[in-house]
Amino acid sequence: MTTMLKSTTESIAATYRLALLDLDGVVYRGKNPVEYAAESIRAAEAVGMQVEYTTNNSSRFQHVVADQLRGFDLDVEPRQVITSSVVAARMVARHVPKGAKVLVLGAEHLREEVAGQGLIVVDHAEQNPDAVIQGWYPDMSWNEMAQVAYAVERGAQYFVTNRDLTIPRELGIAPGCGSMIQAVINATGVNPIASAGKPESAMYDEARLLAAGEGNDPVAKEACLAIGDRLDTDIEAGNRGGYDSLAVLTGVTNPHELMLAPAHLRPTYIVKDLRGLLEAQPAVSQNADGVWQCGDATAELDTVASTLTVSDTSSMNALRAACNAMWDYADHGGNPTAITLPDFAL
Repeated sequence: MTTMLKSTTESIAATYRLALLDLDGVVYRGKNPVEYAAESIRAAEAVGMQVEYTTNNSSRFQHVVADQLRGFDLDVEPRQVITSSVVAARMVARHVPKGAKVLVLGAEHLREEVAGQGLIVVDHAEQNPDAVIQGWYPDMSWNEMAQVAYAVERGAQYFVTNRDLTIPRELGIAPGCGSMIQAVINATGVNPIASAGKPESAMYDEARLLAAGEGNDPVAKEACLAIGDRLDTDIEAGNRGGYDSLAVLTGVTNPHELMLAPAHLRPTYIVKDLRGLLEAQPAVSQNADGVWQCGDATAELDTVASTLTVSDTSSMNALRAACNAMWDYADHGGNPTAITLPDFAL
């Protein structure tokens, strides 16, 4: 598991063969493109990086997502979009026999993926489903959630597409699938058997297989890079699965959260936005005076005064140095929450 930031001698795009790229907060926010994302992806592909788009969103068809990305002038095939519905349907099919009944709460995309695995989609607990799979879509109702609860109470195996508590939308942050799952857990006392979405690594594993093509060996983990804006989903999934990861600051994650990240949520690299794909990642080191340095930026932790100071609060290199300083302090038994941290303006 990554505990300190790594460096590269070449650009990220030249270092890794396959980008496992999150969508919400990384490539788009709702209908709106994230700044610099599309042109950076095109440039990364031009130097040989392959891209698979991995999203916890279970409500949108792959071709719909691909069409949106094409609207940003990206060259995307539907097969490159790995949704939690795709992964969830494959997952539940491994747990129940062919022809089993599955109660599905989710959009048509999830229903079609489940049916495509040779399973029978049902809508009511009275139909005695063998399994339940809960996803998310904007028009889901209380009665649909109640049917999930009733079926779980009757003993149906419980699966979910993802456990994101929130989702970025055009107007701000809204409740995500995980918030709705928690309501079912509260009602039944039963936790899902498994989740198809991040922070589980199943989505990345599936993407490696699909990127390689049928009959071929999956892309090696060390050649893959998980990229996302959320430490508790995108980055944690990378760490759980043994993948290097890159955190971008265009979505949920912020410098304060990064500096306080526990080991299982720490990325391998940090960039401001996807232009970082085209840059080599600088090394961070600690000098004899205990000061952490990255490029021309520094971070110094004063444990007596309980303060962390940096040379430039507008510098990404200063943030990288600050993260290593705080992570090292935490790993050696320090209390990071007692430290006064700098306010970055990136």
